[in-house]
This record gives sequence, structure tokens and C-alpha cells, in this order.
Amino acid sequence: MSSSVAPGAETVNCPAPFDTLHRPAFVVPDLACDTHAHVIAEDTARYPFTPDRSYTPPPAPEAAYLAMLDAQGLQRGVLVQPSIYGTDNRYMRHVLARHPDRLRGVAVIDATVSDAALEQMHAEGVRGVRINALFRGGVALDSMEQIAARIAPFGWHMQFLIDVVRGLELLPRIARLGCGVVIDHMGYLTSSVAQDVGALRALEKCVAEEGWWVKLSGAYRLVQNLEDMRQVTPLAQALIRANPERMVWGSDWPHVAVRDMPDTTDLLSMLAEWAPDDVTRNHILVRNPAVLYGFAQKTPG
Repeated sequence: MSSSVAPGAETVNCPAPFDTLHRPAFVVPDLACDTHAHVIAEDTARYPFTPDRSYTPPPAPEAAYLAMLDAQGLQRGVLVQPSIYGTDNRYMRHVLARHPDRLRGVAVIDATVSDAALEQMHAEGVRGVRINALFRGGVALDSMEQIAARIAPFGWHMQFLIDVVRGLELLPRIARLGCGVVIDHMGYLTSSVAQDVGALRALEKCVAEEGWWVKLSGAYRLVQNLEDMRQVTPLAQALIRANPERMVWGSDWPHVAVRDMPDTTDLLSMLAEWAPDDVTRNHILVRNPAVLYGFAQKTPG
């Protein structure tokens, strides 16, 4: 997609997200959650990037992240470890530990992680691990069975950044892992549903019959140009119809590895088109993430 940086051998510098944010085109319900964002430390000496990475982002620290949530009326958030840090989850964990009621996390680990480290991450709010098949620096698919066995005692899920079109043969393997499954960015299906109809039907089946979760996120990564983002609407609506109880929304802030920077609030406003009725939209923003990430049924302090 021309709006995203194609993973490759080079390391690409990323633009920063827009500073100015505004409320979306609908009333955001209490306890709404952004289930997909990243924090990137300003102190690169203390929190160095892995040399083997696909992109180099500017800082997106804790304060800027919380300001983004506040500006959009989002009381809860889920941080996802970005590939630029490899398995060094320290910065994300430090942010989680300071906001135990408001934030949860998805870490990147390998199969050698200690039980003590897993127990500590769980106490800090980590509720899943990410497998990254698209960008260098993440943990790839070859270790997913070993990692699934390690996280099973904690009830964590496994989140996959994959292109479902190119990875259809992986879906049965993923289904055998014995843990919850979350698919990033609508499976990287393109905005042309007809082109990806086989992959879409396969993902719909996994959502409807296997109870997999899908993040309604990254619309700008699925189109050639930002002005074409509404072409993603039929795809998002098809996934919602497949199982509205397994859909969550994510901003993907600070929108790393892109050439053209989207407006974060525009991405949230699109949800009003994808899920026009309040009940479904409230499930996507409040109820479903509370179930998936184990948020308490109370207002964050």
C-alpha cells in the first residue's frame, strides 16, 4: 500500500503524528477503549531501538499518548509493544505500571522468557503477546506454539500482525494454539473486498465459529491514499456482521511506518459509519475490550 512503508531491508524514518486532536463525530461512551497504540520513549539511550528494524519513529512518550486519549474522550487504552524494541518491553511496562486501572498491554516475548518475568508482566497489566510477520524486530511465526504454551497459565491471548491473504495456510495452525487469538488491522485485507473475498470469508469464519477477535484498526494501511479510507467500510462492516461480540477498535497511534500521516480523530469517527447503532458501537468500544483485556467495571481513576 502506498500509504504505508513496505517492510524491507531499509530502515525508514517516520513522521510524527499530528499534535492537534478533536472529538470524533459521535458521542464517545464512558469507559471507551483504544485497544491499539504504541509508546516510544524520548530517551533512546535508556530504551534503545533494536538494530534490526524496518522503521525509525520519532518519540511518542507517555504524556503525548495520554493526551491523545483524553482529547478523544477515551478513558482506557491498550499499549502494544512496537517491533522497534524487539523483546525489550521495559518502556511499555513502565507506562502500564503507572496506570493500572486505565491501561493494559500486549508484549513481545520469546520462548526463553522466565516464569517470573511473565508473572511480573501480568501484574503490570500485560494480557497478551504479539506475533509480527510483517516488520523486522518482532517475534516471528516459527515460535508461536512454544510461546502459546508459556502464556497459557496466564490466560493471555496471542495477537497476530499478518496479511491473511498471503497467510491463509496459517489459519488452521493458529486455531490449534489453544489460546485466544486477536488479528491486527483487519487482517491487512485490502479495501477491495472482492479481491480478497476468499481471505475475508476465511477470517469471517474464524471470527464467527472460533471466536477470534479482530482489531478494527489501520484503515489507512489498507488503501493506496488517505482520501480512500472510506473504501474500507464494507470490509469493517462485514467483520462486524460476522461477530460483533469479537470486534474492538484501535487508533494505531502514533501511526508508525507510514509516509502520509492520518488524522487520529478521523479514524475514530469512521466507527460511526462502520457501526451506526449505539449498541454495537458501545460493545466495540466498551464491553468487548473489557472482556478481552480484563478491565474492571468501574471508572478509571
